[in-house]
Amino acid sequence: DRPNILLFVADDQTWTDSGAYGHPDLPTPHIDQLARQGMRFDQAFTATAMCAPSRQQLYTGLYPTRSGAYPNHGVVKEGTRSLAHHFRDLGYRVGLVGKEHFGPREAFPFEILRSKPEPGQKRRAGADLEAAKQFISRDPDQPFFLVVASNSPHTPWTEGDASRFNAETVQVPGYLVDTPATRDALVKYYAEITHLDEQLGEILAAIDSSGQEDNTLAIYTSEQGASLPFAKWTLYDAGIRTALIMRWPGHIAKGTTSEALVHYVDMAPTLIEAAGGRLENVDGRSFLPVLLGESEEHRDSIFGIQTTRGIIHGSDYPIRSIRSRRYKLILNLAAENGFRNLISQPPRDTVLASWKEVDPARAQFYLDRPEVEFYDLEVDPWEKNNLAMNPEVAPLIEGHRKKL
Repeated sequence: DRPNILLFVADDQTWTDSGAYGHPDLPTPHIDQLARQGMRFDQAFTATAMCAPSRQQLYTGLYPTRSGAYPNHGVVKEGTRSLAHHFRDLGYRVGLVGKEHFGPREAFPFEILRSKPEPGQKRRAGADLEAAKQFISRDPDQPFFLVVASNSPHTPWTEGDASRFNAETVQVPGYLVDTPATRDALVKYYAEITHLDEQLGEILAAIDSSGQEDNTLAIYTSEQGASLPFAKWTLYDAGIRTALIMRWPGHIAKGTTSEALVHYVDMAPTLIEAAGGRLENVDGRSFLPVLLGESEEHRDSIFGIQTTRGIIHGSDYPIRSIRSRRYKLILNLAAENGFRNLISQPPRDTVLASWKEVDPARAQFYLDRPEVEFYDLEVDPWEKNNLAMNPEVAPLIEGHRKKL
């Protein structure tokens, strides 16, 4: 009676960037199909916008500061337990292919899956889909929990066919500045998303061909935003909002959407409850009632924590945020230090440098921000109009600050 669990994780994909989430230029047939077959979450979030902290909160159900994994490339505290432990306790076989970016090993005791290369061939780089397929069909009498962690669309954006896109006609999202350099970057990035979608298609096909589709809870999530200004490494929605689609035949209604506020730390207790267990002493809480159509609400606030520790060329720049359904408060706790990272420094600053010629104020705001930012997301979804100095919203700011 226990479902198999497939967790397919992208790598630095902004939540809007698929056909399922309304992007007009991106052919993502497999992500779109999964959405038609299950539930699409429109208000899902991670607490951080960088890889290691996001993945470790996803696997542990703990906020980054509680687990210890708050810097990028950081690791959790000794003795921390993850989904790998919890599913093993429930009698599951537990495997992972692709990107790890967690530690220490004893906190994440996945079976790391690698297929044996043919004579004369090199071992496959990235997510070994053949190993994943073998794991899916290896023992049909024992349920599995499988993480497929793709390396796409993380930079350097070399996968996929960029010729499918026209830099002159692609849509430039509202949080970016429209320049030729921005468009050239988007073409390469979008091409890699099509490669990601093909990987998802292969894994879903393997589940279908194994005859286990009806008893598999299949999940796709986009992780945090792309390596572009105002996305990855920030607490704007383009950074911490994540795509999340879940399919479970007979349990999740097809073609549904949810506006419930859900968080990466909520994933672990949700999956364990779906498998018949219960996860306690974590920061997350199960949103299984939302999946089963028994509830439309989950959280009333989403919290964010970001640090430049562990980031290449990062300045000392801690950030905290709280997001209600309509408003977001961001506190830049060391605003005087200025914000710096890999894409703000030569030679990786091509996009940001091009903005300085077209919209210098927007480019400068990425680097030098005020101590307090406050946004009305209903009228300003790209968070470009800071209301922090507007006296009319002072009570709202104070209320959000107290809760944070």
